[in-house]
Amino acid sequence: MLLTKTKRIATLARLGWVMQACAVGMLYAAAAPAQTLTTLHNFCSDSGCTDGENPYAGLVQGPNGDFYGTTFFGGGGVEGNNGYGTVFTITPSGKLTTLYSFCLQMGCPDGAGPTTGLVLGTNGNFYGTTDLGGAGTSGNVFEISPSGSLKVVYNFCTESACADGVNPRAALIQASDGYFYGTTYSGGAIDGGAGTIFKMTPGGELTTIYTFCTQYYNQGGQCTDGAGPFAGLVQSGGDFYGTTYGGGANGQGTVFKITPGGTLTTLYSFCSQSGCSDGQGPFAGLVQGANGDLYGTTSDDFGAGLNRGTIFKITPSGTLTTLYSFCSQSGCTDGYAPEGGLIRATDGNLYGTTADGGYTNGTACYLGCGTVYKVTASGKLTTLHRFDSKDGANPIAGLVQATNGDFYGTTSAYGNNNNDVAGTVFRLSTGFAPFVETVPSSAEVGATVTILGNDLTGATSVTFDGTAAALTVNASGTAISTTVPTGANSGTVQVVTPGGTLSSNVAFRVLP
Repeated sequence: MLLTKTKRIATLARLGWVMQACAVGMLYAAAAPAQTLTTLHNFCSDSGCTDGENPYAGLVQGPNGDFYGTTFFGGGGVEGNNGYGTVFTITPSGKLTTLYSFCLQMGCPDGAGPTTGLVLGTNGNFYGTTDLGGAGTSGNVFEISPSGSLKVVYNFCTESACADGVNPRAALIQASDGYFYGTTYSGGAIDGGAGTIFKMTPGGELTTIYTFCTQYYNQGGQCTDGAGPFAGLVQSGGDFYGTTYGGGANGQGTVFKITPGGTLTTLYSFCSQSGCSDGQGPFAGLVQGANGDLYGTTSDDFGAGLNRGTIFKITPSGTLTTLYSFCSQSGCTDGYAPEGGLIRATDGNLYGTTADGGYTNGTACYLGCGTVYKVTASGKLTTLHRFDSKDGANPIAGLVQATNGDFYGTTSAYGNNNNDVAGTVFRLSTGFAPFVETVPSSAEVGATVTILGNDLTGATSVTFDGTAAALTVNASGTAISTTVPTGANSGTVQVVTPGGTLSSNVAFRVLP
């Protein structure tokens, strides 16, 4: 195993010490996945790794049809020998451009070490976080244009005793109210710094809506409400759902629900079953299924003989069912440590990655370099690809399904450069039909909506659950600008193009 979770946490801690020392309707495709993986880019392709290294996060599709992502190390920053991370863009065919290198000035006021991916805002720019650096040396939120113009919109640990949080290690989401919501792994107004949940305007006005471990003192010294949220949030209805890596009734993590006003309910505490068969230490967030239930993973790989990660389903009221336990096959050929979480694809199944396991002979990884897998809602798992170090290793991040139907992702190490500090960008061909995606996925009548897709040039119609809307196609034919029409109801968005009719991957929700 290369970059285990504990090693990554230690790496983050070491980097933090250095920084401080520096004063710093669902579609159903008939075709099954073809399982053909293509490496699009090998990082650290030059002696200085100016193109970046260690992409810990996944990708997001932009309005121009290209993908955007981050690397934790590398780039042309002034601090350190390996750089402190980058933002990059890559075309579907694999041409990579470094848009920004962090730590361009001594002290890294622009941030350092982005551990998370980006989110496309409704203004057409991307938002992300750095784990370290910034004015408070504890991470920041930044906004970056598709062309690479970056500005810091918020610096953490600028309030007394870091009450606003420290180390944002999860991707943001832009909710239906227009605010960005996110988490910090540590910090907050409670002694011990167990992390926070915050909301922020696009301009950078931040409000802490919850501080973890608020139940510490009245629960006998245990953070029963959770501690250390590594993952971001998912919005379901008007509330948000998420996970904490630690804390809870058994100290092994939680699933929680929180209202926009900050009322938190702990739905489940892991390790509630004998031998922690229900899992421990959820590293990733949740995804909502078509039935309204939530799906997620636990990822602990401490080697204590308990488990090597699970896939679970949990109802909004907190009833948890373990769907699959990893390392169920001899030699862990099914993989283990599913740290990247899940996505729900247009065939209705769930897809994800494991950071380790999937053993294949002749690789640089001890028990395998990780896998890509499919799992049904009932828990039947199929391994689609086992990495062998030459095509990358340790996919820490999850997948993204592009509007062409294929999956795209990153590995955090190895690749054809045979460098354990490199990593790759890959495509997994699926044979699934193309679709369109709306940004945002919910809005009021009259709100501007961007529709992402492919081959949209010549589109003649956009409808929201059958109600027609005006449209403007961008020059590259990869995005449509429209507004939610009067009389629209929640439902599928459809675009009629010369090549056929494309439907949205999820139902659009019209807000009251």
